[in-house]
This record gives sequence, structure tokens and C-alpha cells, in this order.
Amino acid sequence: MTGTRRSLATLASALLLASCAARQAAPLADPAAAVMISDRLFLGRDIPGGGTVSDADWSAFLEEVVTPRFPLGLTIWHADGQWRGEGGRTVREPVLVVEVLHPPGAEHDRAVAEIADEYRRRFRQEAVLRVTVEARSRLFEREGP
Repeated sequence: MTGTRRSLATLASALLLASCAARQAAPLADPAAAVMISDRLFLGRDIPGGGTVSDADWSAFLEEVVTPRFPLGLTIWHADGQWRGEGGRTVREPVLVVEVLHPPGAEHDRAVAEIADEYRRRFRQEAVLRVTVEARSRLFEREGP
């Protein structure tokens, strides 16, 4: 077998093994779990030109903008972010990450976009990062008293 053919055979074997592994992993998914969309918004707290989004500002934004769109619940965590800003310089800042799980659909997609747009407008942000992935969710609740 020539070097090229050997390389192609090795690549084909690797692809075949990878596809088998993917098929084997599929049955592990919980059939009782609902297919949902997980959206994460990464909201920088530094305000261009000076200042930061204060805790009071954040609380008002959460109450006025986020909660009305996702009243059933969401998760927020505080993080330290880093990204490449204008001119290629590295920017580090505190970040609020908001994650919402919701059914697929245009209404929810629009609600997440509205939150990002309002945060950008209200706090003069250059950008808001949104990460969207398909997820399976299942709520484990206590049974009985």
C-alpha cells in the first residue's frame, strides 16, 4: 500500500470509528428529557467611556427587561471575561452570564435578542455575546411530602 493510500485508509478508519462512537452515544440520551434551547448572554459590566454597570443598574435591568421575558426562571452567574477589543488590545472585565432554557421558537429567540439589544443600548456596550445550543432538560422533583 502506498503512503497516500495508507493515509486515506487510516483516515477512513478513523471516520468510521468516530461515527460508530457517535451512534453508540445517542442511546444514552434520556428519552424522557425535553428538547430545549439553551441561550447564554455574556454581558460586560464595564461601560465604554468610564464607569461600570452597578448592582442597582443590573437589578433594575433584570426586573424590567429579563424577568418579564422569562418569568419561569433563568440562571445568572458572575464571571471574569476577556476578549479582543478595538485595535486588537485584550480587554478584561467582570461579566454577568444569563442563561435561559426555553422551547424552540421564534418568540423565545426574539425575546433573547431583545434582551441583548436593550443591554447594548442601555449600557452603551460594543457587543453582547450570545451562545445558543440545543439541549435536553429534565426536572428532577422530590416525590411525596
